[in-house]
Order: sequence, then structure tokens, then C-alpha cells
Amino acid sequence: MDFHWYGFDAPESRDDALAPAPSALRTRFLEFVASDSFPCVGSKAALARGAVRTVEFDALDHAEHDGELLDAIEEFAAFLDAQDEGSTVVHSLVVLFERPGHLDEHRFESLLWAQLQRLHDLDVRRGTPWSEDVATDPDDPRFSLSLAGHPFFVIGLHPGASRIARRFDSPVLVFNSHRQFDRLRADGRYAKMQAATRARDIELQGSLNPNLADFGTAPETRQYSGRAVEPEWRCPFHVRGEKPN
Repeated sequence: MDFHWYGFDAPESRDDALAPAPSALRTRFLEFVASDSFPCVGSKAALARGAVRTVEFDALDHAEHDGELLDAIEEFAAFLDAQDEGSTVVHSLVVLFERPGHLDEHRFESLLWAQLQRLHDLDVRRGTPWSEDVATDPDDPRFSLSLAGHPFFVIGLHPGASRIARRFDSPVLVFNSHRQFDRLRADGRYAKMQAATRARDIELQGSLNPNLADFGTAPETRQYSGRAVEPEWRCPFHVRGEKPN
């Protein structure tokens, strides 16, 4: 299954005359982000600035798409690394899956980590080193997922999510750049966006997501699936190959 970029910042090499029309799945997701009830102000800002890329695949529990998905992530990482350091635009890669449509939180969590493990294993086979920006231990507060040499924070959404902000009618993985977050923290925008998002989430849900934590204070892997994981939970992800010092 060929993947297609959608978004105003899609690669210049893409032939718009040959690209398919935006799908119903993509349209539903962007409408979901644009809705008044969706709390994440960073996502809304990215959408308003045409900085949301989407790619689509059949099923989250199928390995056949792994190579094409990693290709898309590699292209996205190269795009991010080519951006001017002074840019204020925050870009996101949204990976949409048609199936499975019926998931509880534990099953989605299992599928999410299986997908990320397969992508990492393929990344290692391609000879790509782990990003030096972040730790390799998924239970370390300094960990972020490294793919294509770039550190990412991953957000999962699915139909069975207990958090309303994570509840979408198909499985979704959103890849956000850890380096972009670092720039937001440095210029003070991150704290403002975080406060606004958390206030909106409390208004929507009536409570704050219990897994939320600032980078470096708790493992971010506890946040990826959206499930309120147990205190003793340990991330099932394992870094392969040679690790940076």
C-alpha cells in the first residue's frame, strides 16, 4: 500500500496532480482536532498553520506497512531537521489506521508498543543510530522514542480511550518532535500552551490526565497510549543494537 502525504507542507517532490483527494478518514480527524471540544491548543495551532501531515494505512496490527511507515517518518524527520532553528511553526506527523475499530485500552496499548518496537527494529536494521538527545531506557524520564535519528514524543488515540481528548473512531499515532518541544520550552511558549491545554482538558473531562508529567520528571512512555497505567507499570519497549554513550 503506497502512502501519500497530506498537508500544506508536503514534500515539494509530490505531484499534486497525481495525489488522491483527501480521504474521509483524514477529513474526520482534522475536523476532530478543529472542534471546539478538542483541548490541545498546540495541535490546533499546527492545524491552522498547515503544519499537520497525515499518512494512512490499513490496520495497526499489520506488519506489512512497517517499511512504508518508517519511510514516511524518515522523510518527516529530514524535513524537521532542515527547518530554521528560529521557526515558530510546530509540525506533527499523524498516522491514521482504518482498523481495528473495536479496541479497549489494554489492547490498544499492546498494539501501539508492538508497532513502535517493529519500527525501531527496522530502524536498527537500516543502520540508523539512536538519537543522542535522549536516553535509551524507556523507564528513564529523559527517554523519547528515536526513529530516523530523531527523538519523538508519541500520542495514541483510539475508539476505546477513557480520556475524551484521546477518543477517535480509528487508531491514530501522532509523532511530535522532542526537539521542537525543547525550542518551545526555551522561548516560554511551551508552559503557556501546556497550561491552556490542561485547563481545557479539565473542562472537557472534569479531571486532569493522571499520567501527565513534565519532561525529565517521569517517563514519558507512561503517556503514549493514554491509559492511566499502574504505578508499577514498566514500558515493554526495548532498544536494540549499539546505544550512544
